[in-house]
Amino acid sequence: MREYRIGTRESRLAMWQANWVAERLRELRPGARVSLVGIRTKGDNILDAALSKIGDKGLFTRELEVALLDGRVDMAVHSMKDLPTGLPEGLVLGAVCRREYPGDVLVSKHGRGLSELRPGAAIGTGSLRRIAQLKRFRPDLVFKSVRGNLNTRLRKLDEQELDALILAYAGMARLGYRDRVTELVPFEVSLPAVGQGAIGVEAREDDAEVLELLAGLEHVPSRKAVTAERSLMRSLEGGCQIPVGALALVDSDEIVLEAMVADLDGSQMVRMSMAGPAGDPEGLGKKLAEGMLARGADEILKKVRQEFDVHVR
Repeated sequence: MREYRIGTRESRLAMWQANWVAERLRELRPGARVSLVGIRTKGDNILDAALSKIGDKGLFTRELEVALLDGRVDMAVHSMKDLPTGLPEGLVLGAVCRREYPGDVLVSKHGRGLSELRPGAAIGTGSLRRIAQLKRFRPDLVFKSVRGNLNTRLRKLDEQELDALILAYAGMARLGYRDRVTELVPFEVSLPAVGQGAIGVEAREDDAEVLELLAGLEHVPSRKAVTAERSLMRSLEGGCQIPVGALALVDSDEIVLEAMVADLDGSQMVRMSMAGPAGDPEGLGKKLAEGMLARGADEILKKVRQEFDVHVR
């Protein structure tokens, strides 16, 4: 029987996600041999700079895709928020797994909520999206770049002069840190990153055997939600280091998509929502993006790209 090799980053969270996929595949095909292949990415290797300073698309995925294309692995497991909206020729998204709660959380050193933090509180995050939205909510907050895996970030909160961290709920839940969550950040305050909370499995488009196996992992509502968000991102020509947030909610035959584009301090923001048929998530994402661009999102994105010299390819 064929061995299925899963490419994954080597962080604890990435390995958890890859192991979760491996276990589901073994359930789908009892007796199958499934192995993990750890691969370091550019984003893993450069830890002394903010992500916005070292590039944009494919920071945590490109090396996995190269391994997939040259046959070293048979599939690659990604956090969907890291996966660029345009995949390399010959690769497809074989499955979108059931999405975890997609929002952000506050992890506070002293148990204070976002509204209760002291004036000028220091918040650890490297996300321009989170900084822009939280600055709009509380302009007094001070943000400090915190990189590294989840364990490293939590340790830095304990050891450094930080009042709190802003993190994704999904990672905290998957690694067993729910008890450290102070509060869920309301979506009214901070929309999540595109695809946040969802696990995607990439494969070669000509590998029919693997694609047939991955079909068993597919969660259709999650696929539709993520597709709407990624369509919006593609139409905006944004990237994971641009302050763009989006959340699609699927309710039987309808999708409601809400999104925002902001400048770096949150002083300028375009935020809109739109509903559309669940059968056309691509169309909904594109239509909402067009509406946002017409209301000034294009000027905001241009300003941000110029400041950080982020070139959309």
